[in-house]
Amino acid sequence: MLAVYSKVVTGKNTESIDDYLKAILELSGPAAERVTSSALAAHLDVRAASVTGMLQKLALQRPSFVKYEKHHGVRLTDLGKRRAVEIQRHHRLLERFLHDMLDFSWDEVHEEAERLEHYISERLEDRIAAKLGDPETDPHGHIIPEKDGMIAAREEVALSKWPCGIPAVISSVSDRDPGALREMKRMGLVPGTPLIVEPGTRHPSLLVRIGGKAASRLSRELASGIKVT
Repeated sequence: MLAVYSKVVTGKNTESIDDYLKAILELSGPAAERVTSSALAAHLDVRAASVTGMLQKLALQRPSFVKYEKHHGVRLTDLGKRRAVEIQRHHRLLERFLHDMLDFSWDEVHEEAERLEHYISERLEDRIAAKLGDPETDPHGHIIPEKDGMIAAREEVALSKWPCGIPAVISSVSDRDPGALREMKRMGLVPGTPLIVEPGTRHPSLLVRIGGKAASRLSRELASGIKVT
């Protein structure tokens, strides 16, 4: 854990701040765009007023983790990004460890990793990574940041926006809804699976040929949680 970070926040407050920093990192995307309070509120499932209060608090801390302007959104400072990437690495390594070594199903690992990600030591992180052979992705296909904080670039598009008739491969899936993950698993919608969206089938659902099998119907909601390349 960053030494300067540990001097600023402790205990339950640490968990909450980590959750905010990680959410900002995930929502800002590769271009590090500003994230709105409403987007954060929806992502974290909290009231917008609570988000505003937390962002104001974080912006005033020294050293500061975020740059926040009311009505203009928030972005991470260098310190905030380092901490967010570290927590993201912890989370995704833990998901892979729980899935591969402890036989947790892929719809169970997210919640367990959420509990543990704040507290593992750098030594344990290194041991987990070594035991797993320094994996590149978690069970849902998300890229695991490297030890030095670098994150490999990868262009992805939501399946709901992918052009019809163009072959694609699933690169990652959202891990936030266990029910959706179980449905994806049942249908064979896992990272590495090739598929094609049949022409003219976008509304109200998508007709998708998965792995060369007969075409199946996907709701747009489910398809929006699947990223392809």
